[in-house]
This record gives sequence, structure tokens and C-alpha cells, in this order.
Amino acid sequence: MASIEPLGKFLNKYRDMVLFNRNLIISGAAGYFSGALGAQLYSLYDNNMIVNAIVALLSEYCVDIPFFAITFYIDNKYGHHDPITGKKNPAFSKQNIKNLVIAISVSEAFYAVTKIFSHYQFLHYTMQPYQAAMASSLIAWIVFIVLVNVIGKRSSYFTR
Repeated sequence: MASIEPLGKFLNKYRDMVLFNRNLIISGAAGYFSGALGAQLYSLYDNNMIVNAIVALLSEYCVDIPFFAITFYIDNKYGHHDPITGKKNPAFSKQNIKNLVIAISVSEAFYAVTKIFSHYQFLHYTMQPYQAAMASSLIAWIVFIVLVNVIGKRSSYFTR
């Protein structure tokens, strides 16, 4: 039987990245379904495709951002303490939050553009609004996850 030691080493080495991505996936899954619901409900009232794409994006953000904030806080409320003294390290916290904001902001900008453009295009292919919202979210999520991880790694967010 194979040993799980390599997995443990991997998780210890990349703990911050694994927890961060887990939080993104949890919040993204909740936003994924709320975006589809928002798009479908909006289509009952109006057929404007660009507004439908924007409503889907806003519906996602209304769920995604609070879920991420809660899961991120739970994982990191004790993470900025010096392990020896047990005291908070405000300089590290400040730099860490700055790196996080940079990584997420840039990635969210690309996410929003990709999501709205692809949603609008899918609606032109006569997809149902919820299908367009789900398909465009998947495409935009691929762009987002790659970018946020690359930027996070480059800005030293994932090093403790």
C-alpha cells in the first residue's frame, strides 16, 4: 500500500495555497448557483442580454464575496501570530492583506470581463440564461483561478 507521507509533505509545504483555493472553491460554488438563479429570474422580466449578464455577475458577487470573507477569516484568524510568543504580527498581517487584495482585485477584473463577455455570447447562441450563466462562470473561473494563484505566488502571498 502506498504511503501518504508525500501528500502530507505537499500539504505542509503548500498549506496556505491549499486553504486559499479551498475557500475560493467553496465560495465560488455558492456564487455559481446564485448567478444562474439571478440570470434565469431576470430573464422572466426582461430580454436585455447584456443586463442579464451583469445581473448574473452581481448575483454571484452577492454570495461569493461574503462566503469567501467568512471562510478566509475562519482559516486565518490565528494565522498571523508569532508561534513562539503568541503575539500578533501586525506588519506581516498588513503585508499579507495587501498581497491578497492585489491578487484578488486583478483576477476579479479579468473574471468580470470574461464572465460578462462569454455570458452575452452564450445568450446569442440561444442558450437558456441559467445555462449561459453556468457555462460563462466555468470559463471565467478557469481564468480567475490561474491568475489569482500566479499573482499570489509572485507577490509572496503564499509564503509564511
